[in-house]
Amino acid sequence: MTDDAAPGLPELRASDADRERVAEVLRDALAEGRLDMSEFEERLEETYKARTYGELAPITRDLPVAGVTPPPVVSLHKEPIEEGSWAGRIVGGEGSSTWAVAVLSGFQRRGRWTAPRRFNCFAFWGGGEIDLREANFAAGEIEINCVAIMGGVQITVPPGVEVVVRGIGVMGGFDQRETGVPGEPGAPRVVVGGFAFWGGVGIERKKTRAARRQEKLDRKAAKRELRSSSRDDEWETHRRILEGHKDLLHGHGLGHGGGHGAGSGPREEQRERRYED
Repeated sequence: MTDDAAPGLPELRASDADRERVAEVLRDALAEGRLDMSEFEERLEETYKARTYGELAPITRDLPVAGVTPPPVVSLHKEPIEEGSWAGRIVGGEGSSTWAVAVLSGFQRRGRWTAPRRFNCFAFWGGGEIDLREANFAAGEIEINCVAIMGGVQITVPPGVEVVVRGIGVMGGFDQRETGVPGEPGAPRVVVGGFAFWGGVGIERKKTRAARRQEKLDRKAAKRELRSSSRDDEWETHRRILEGHKDLLHGHGLGHGGGHGAGSGPREEQRERRYED
């Protein structure tokens, strides 16, 4: 974060998209030879552990080196978006790809791509994968038309996206499990249609790998904190037990001393009476 950044900005919570932008810069730096593998792995781990902008900023502060064409600028500023976080992913345009075919083979559409308003795909004795978790969307509603004959198509959507299934299956089927799950405000709508004969179209909702990795790191941090708290509690319990033993021993010591002193009085009086007799 630069010195002239807005006050308080380093304390803002970073999103998965922010961490992915920093990770992309690190991958470019590794490919261009700016970082070796050990530095890349160390910085990448710090990236996915980062919770705030203040923790992300130092990771790419020394990239690029002077006199070399800089990699893409990593913006850590939150820009106001009227329709919520999904508005930045509805980008318009025609889309990166509008069709795919798998005949005795397969196809994939995943990673950072722009899903068009209508995507047509055909699978015959083959399979296809359409992953929208990291994709942008050409419109607020897109349609995926699938024809699967003795083959299959797997569609993966991120949490928050509304899914509507309108496909027809003959000795095959369309997955209906995600139908009816309400979408988040401003999130795109995905309509899945088409025809399946001796084949199927599966639909599942999954988080990105970065989100799952962050959840794993959060769980590990929570376990470490719980173990640390448990050790502190155990130490406090042992300390109190030791203090109790010290007080008990001290009390016994005073009792023995008092007993010897009290017993000496009668014995002296007996000796004096014998002497007088």
